[in-house]
Amino acid sequence: MKKLAKLITVVILLIALLAGCSNAEQTPQNKNSITILQGVDATTLDPAKHSDSPTSNIEYQIFDTLLARDNNMKIQARVAKSWQMINDTTWQFELRDDIQFHNGIVLTAEDVKYSIERILNPNNKSPKISNYKSIKKIEVLNDNQLVIITHKPNPVLLTRLAELRIVPKSYIEEIGSEKFALNPVGSGPYKFNKWVKDDHISLTANEQYWNGSPAIKEVIFKPVPEASARVMALQSGDADLITNLPPHLIDTVNNNKNLQALKVNSTRFIMLSFTTSRESVKDVNVRKAINYAIDQDIIIKKILANNAVSSTQPVCNFDLGFNENIKGYEYNPQLAKELLAESGTKNLKIRMKSPSGRYLMDKEVAEAIKAQLQEVGIEVELTFEEWGGYVTSIIKGTIDADLWLIGWGSSTFDAGTTLQTFLHTSQPVAQYDVSETKNKWVDNQIDLALSTMNNDDRENIYHELIQQALADAPFVNLYQQCDIYGINTRINYTARSDELIDLAAVTFKKN
Repeated sequence: MKKLAKLITVVILLIALLAGCSNAEQTPQNKNSITILQGVDATTLDPAKHSDSPTSNIEYQIFDTLLARDNNMKIQARVAKSWQMINDTTWQFELRDDIQFHNGIVLTAEDVKYSIERILNPNNKSPKISNYKSIKKIEVLNDNQLVIITHKPNPVLLTRLAELRIVPKSYIEEIGSEKFALNPVGSGPYKFNKWVKDDHISLTANEQYWNGSPAIKEVIFKPVPEASARVMALQSGDADLITNLPPHLIDTVNNNKNLQALKVNSTRFIMLSFTTSRESVKDVNVRKAINYAIDQDIIIKKILANNAVSSTQPVCNFDLGFNENIKGYEYNPQLAKELLAESGTKNLKIRMKSPSGRYLMDKEVAEAIKAQLQEVGIEVELTFEEWGGYVTSIIKGTIDADLWLIGWGSSTFDAGTTLQTFLHTSQPVAQYDVSETKNKWVDNQIDLALSTMNNDDRENIYHELIQQALADAPFVNLYQQCDIYGINTRINYTARSDELIDLAAVTFKKN
């Protein structure tokens, strides 16, 4: 633990050094625009081709969704103004008739159908295909009405449709998907203007937006991996909103009269996933030993400054299916050593990978975990990768690591979609490969749950699956974080628990 304590001390000292910049003079700001700093750049601007939140924060401004969530995460109307369930497998939607894409083309039911079918087309290799795989058929009744028919009952269909970005069929067919990903056209509150890769993306207000012209007329998103650099930009007035504010700098930000730190309990939990087919971590006792070797509490206390809660299971504590009675793995380095000995493993070496700048204090957390594993005799080769390549390798199931850090934000508030992503053998992300019999049982249980409309019955299935996942230890469940933002007080901004930045709701404060 001495190595870990030294590492944490260094991190805190470096952050404290930055605090001296808190009273720097601010750069004069454009009264009509704001600048937002995230840790990473967008991976694409084609909504069918990604599943990460920083990209979503940008394209959420460009595209409308069929349904939406309000700040309390309740489903509400958007492109669809009304909907009804005809029976367990049939839903009818009525669309607004006053929505236009940014190129002037009217949005119709054909565009909604196309947006779903484009994701479902296996040739497009969309990472979102499993979200809509239950859909059997889409019938367009007229320009403003359509019916969605599923193979089986789907209890999370509406929540998935609240994530569905509507794209213009005619425009994509005209220019092709590759050009569309670089020059997108949507119907949302902001129009795409320019993308300079790894530098910035600029958007301009859609003055003809059906739900009213946004108050902020220009928005610039910039990727800045180093958290300290994001904070300094906020202090100098070069940024108006930053994500993943380091916890130890909350007071520094709040002590500046022009700035404010905002916190919200997030749906995102952070974990380590094993590639269970790799020789070094194939033995369940090795995976359990690694679970026991990691001290979540010291990471939460020393690195995250208590801006997180310990995770005991691979689902968000907001989700249907979360079991508050599960204790999970508790820190026990002696038991970790015994399990390693029991496995017959000597001089264990593992390859671990992590992003840097994507999640709150992710680099520091990964380094702390490396130190903890070394304390029980495990040699760790830790490498940090650029987010775009990192997440692509995870989505494709090609990541070259025994253990890798990943965050998952629950968007359906139902444990089934998370368990499907990380346990179902049909998912490239899932590295759960224990035995043919067990794999099949897990697949069948997940499929059963995601076609069960009764919440109590579905929850019981999830509890069984979570217990099985804990027994097989394909993950190290770390913590569920707070999302922490730094903002300039010239803007009115409300943080959401799903991490989405809704710029249409942002305004400038009146002097």
